[in-house]
Amino acid sequence: MRRGRIPLTALRSFESAGRLLSFSAAATELFVTQAAISRQIRELETTLGTRLFNRHHRAVTLTEPGAKLLARLSESFDSIADAMEEAQAAPIVTELVVSAEPGFAACWLVPRLGRFRAARPDIEVEVLADPHVIEFRASRVDLAVRYDPVEADWPRVDAEPLMPSRATPVLAPSLLAAGPAIRVPADLLRHTLLHDDEREGWNAWLTAAGVGAVPLARGPVFNDHALVIQTAIRGQGIALGDIALVAEDVAAGRLIAPFPLRIETGGYWLVAPDLANLGPAAHAFVDWMKAEAAETQAMLAAAEFRPA
Repeated sequence: MRRGRIPLTALRSFESAGRLLSFSAAATELFVTQAAISRQIRELETTLGTRLFNRHHRAVTLTEPGAKLLARLSESFDSIADAMEEAQAAPIVTELVVSAEPGFAACWLVPRLGRFRAARPDIEVEVLADPHVIEFRASRVDLAVRYDPVEADWPRVDAEPLMPSRATPVLAPSLLAAGPAIRVPADLLRHTLLHDDEREGWNAWLTAAGVGAVPLARGPVFNDHALVIQTAIRGQGIALGDIALVAEDVAAGRLIAPFPLRIETGGYWLVAPDLANLGPAAHAFVDWMKAEAAETQAMLAAAEFRPA
């Protein structure tokens, strides 16, 4: 018999009556009348050309064809019920594409992403590490996080501050133990300094610390902040780290921030075509990032700096 012609209602009535061996009990189970059960089963017997029940005065028993059909139907209905439970238990997964500054993605976002997945298993996040301005209309990106040293002013998008960027020297405990000692900011110049993009970034901090601008012709240069931080963690030099991005490394003792001075270097911004009308997944992710950023700022406000 073709699937489109299978009498599902009649089969459901028969399966219930055959399993319970009672038309009235089947009617109660299916919330219909006993007459409706009797009619459905008569129509099924007519369609199949065989009797499915032996009808007695106060009871019914299954015929041999009826017993065979009942065994197959009960197994099939049980399988359908199991499949429906599995489908009901499985959440509908929404994909969210987030573009983020590579350093921000590696040092701050990815280490925390497991917490978002635990809270929202129904949202699958794809992170694209990219420092460039996003043209949303020509990409799959739903939301972006971008850094700007002054103030965000990108065309055709909305931007909202997520958290500030503040720089301070950080180094591995092993480097501090190996010496030379670091007691005052000028002592940093006795070590290898690690640089982001160019060698001028350090001068802003050294000037604010009272050392003044100095020629910095040595030390490796990296085009990504995460590379600078990983190099510092391995004891190969001192990084001018974005304290928000290395807060957990400092808290865990992987890095030491020897001086409390932090200088403003800009900030990280949430960017989207229309932040006021985000989809549900992007809105949930923004709320989560804001909460995580607030927790990071609270951690930094309470941080104790280890004297060198």
